[in-house]
Amino acid sequence: MIEQPSAADGPLIPMSALTPAALRAAVAQIAPAQLPSFVEHLGRAVEQAAAQSTISPLRTFLQWWGEFVAIQRYPARAARLRELEAEAEQATDREAVRSALAEMRQITELAHHEISA
Repeated sequence: MIEQPSAADGPLIPMSALTPAALRAAVAQIAPAQLPSFVEHLGRAVEQAAAQSTISPLRTFLQWWGEFVAIQRYPARAARLRELEAEAEQATDREAVRSALAEMRQITELAHHEISA
């Protein structure tokens, strides 16, 4: 079970608003190497929204990057997610994969809850 971090391993930054500008600032602060991916993803979302005459791609973009920020702003949480991804990739039996995926799902669900609150 994933627990809320204690004060010692609290967030690097407050949770940002779910706007492109606020998320870009958060990504620049906590994961600057991801800025090119952010910009590229935003461009694709805008193009898809225009082509499809819907804002769904933009909502998906905001949710994806909101969850990314919610995870990355806690270094221990981000590190654990990376460990679990490596475990799942290297696992040789189904139970190990299931276990890693279940904990990964808990981390992403917690992040989703944070951005939805």
